Amino acid sequence: MSTTMPKGRRADDRVLRRAGDRAAVRHTVSLVVPARDEARNIPWVFEQIPRCVDEVLLVDGDSTDATLRMATSCLPSVRTVRQSGPGKGNALRTGFAAATGEYVVMIDADGSMSPGEIPHYIHFLDHGYDFVKGSRYLSGGGSSDLTTVRSLGNRALLAVVNRLYGARLTDLCYGFCAFRRGFLDTLELRATGFEIEAEMVAHALRKGLRIAEVPSFELPRRGGRSHLHAVSDGRRVLRTLIAERPGARPARTKAVGER
Repeated sequence: MSTTMPKGRRADDRVLRRAGDRAAVRHTVSLVVPARDEARNIPWVFEQIPRCVDEVLLVDGDSTDATLRMATSCLPSVRTVRQSGPGKGNALRTGFAAATGEYVVMIDADGSMSPGEIPHYIHFLDHGYDFVKGSRYLSGGGSSDLTTVRSLGNRALLAVVNRLYGARLTDLCYGFCAFRRGFLDTLELRATGFEIEAEMVAHALRKGLRIAEVPSFELPRRGGRSHLHAVSDGRRVLRTLIAERPGARPARTKAVGER
C-alpha cells in the first residue's frame, strides 16, 4: 500500500521539523496524546510533530511528575485535558471528545511511535478511507521493542479478529491510529483500558468503515516504565473481540462502505 507523504501546515512552526510536509492540508488534524508520568519522553515526542497537525491535546492521567509543565514548556499551544477516570481507554475517549479537528490521530507519549509518520495516515484519510491503523508487519514497518510474548500474543489475537470479522489485517495490538472525527459516534467506544485499541478496530470492521493499514516502525520506550500488562491486557482484548463480534449484539449504525 502506498505511503506517499502529504504536505501540511501548522501555526506553531517551532515544533515542525519534517521536510516533506509544506503544502496545505485539506482537513484540520487533532493529535490526542494520553500520558501519565511521561515528562522525560514528552520533549522528544513533541519536537517530532509534523506541520499537518493543527491541534495537540495531552490527556493527563493524574501524573505525579512534571508531565504537564513539560508539555506546556515544549509546546505552549498544547491543550491539556485531565481524563475523567482511570485507564488508557478513558484517556483516549476523553481526548477524542475534546478534539476539534476533522481528523483525529492517537499516539502514545512514551516515544515508541514516531509522530513523523502521521502524514502517511492523513494521506489515506484524504483519499477516502475512514479509519487508518499502523502495522508493524507491513513492508516498511517493524519493531525494535516487541518481545516474544508480545509478538505471539499479538499474532494469536490477530488470527481471532481476522477469523471472527472476516478481515485480512496484519497487526492488531498497536495503538497508532487515525480516523475521521465524524465517525466517533459510529465507533461507539466504551473500553476503559488498553483494549480500546482492539475495540476501535472491531467496531470499525463491524460498521463497514473503509480501513487502511500503513507501515509503522515501533521504537523502544525512551524512558520510564510501561503501563502495559501483556497477559491481563491480552485477556481483555480477547474478551472484547469475542463480545463485539458481528451478530453478538445489534449495531445501532448503518454500515458506510466496504473495506
